[in-house]
Amino acid sequence: MSNPSWQPWQGAPQPWHPWPPHGAPAYGPPAMLASDADRERAVDVLRAGYGEGRLQKPEFDRRVERVYAARTVGELALLVGDLPQGPLAQPLAVPRTFLPPPRPRTNGKAVGAVICGVLCLPTFGLAGIPAVVLGQTARSEIQRTGEGGDGLALLGLVLGWMSITFWTLVLTLMFAAAVS
Repeated sequence: MSNPSWQPWQGAPQPWHPWPPHGAPAYGPPAMLASDADRERAVDVLRAGYGEGRLQKPEFDRRVERVYAARTVGELALLVGDLPQGPLAQPLAVPRTFLPPPRPRTNGKAVGAVICGVLCLPTFGLAGIPAVVLGQTARSEIQRTGEGGDGLALLGLVLGWMSITFWTLVLTLMFAAAVS
C-alpha cells in the first residue's frame, strides 16, 4: 500500500476559504450540510486532479469514496483543498481583447419616435408630427454620438410621414366632398 502525500488529518491548506479561524469553533459554511451538487462538484475537482496527474488511482478512489460519505462542506473542502481548482469552480478570466464590444446605448428619442409612430392610428394622426420630429432629432443625435436605435428612429419617421400623408389626404377628400 502506497503512502499518499496528503491525509485529511494533516490539515491541508485552504486558501479559498477562511473558515474556521484558528482556535474558533467550526461554524459558518464548512459546518453546513453538503448537498449532492456539492459532492458532484468535489468529484469533478478530483477527476480534474486525477486527469492532470496530481493524484494516483488509489488516492483518487479513496478520496471519491470519502466525498460520497462526507456530511458537511468542510469535509469536502479537506478532500479537495490541496488541488488547484479548490472545491468551487473558478470563473474563467477572458482578456478584454476577446470580449464582444459593449452594445451602444439606445437613443431615447428614437424609442419615443417609434411609440408616437405606432400611436398614430389610435390618435387619428395627431402623434405623427411628434414621431417625425423625434425621429429626425434622434437620427441626428445618433450620427453625432454613435448611440444605437437608428432603425427605431427611421421606423418612427416612416410611420409619422405615412400617418401625416394619410390623414392629410383624408381631410382633403372630406373637405372636397363637403364643398361639392
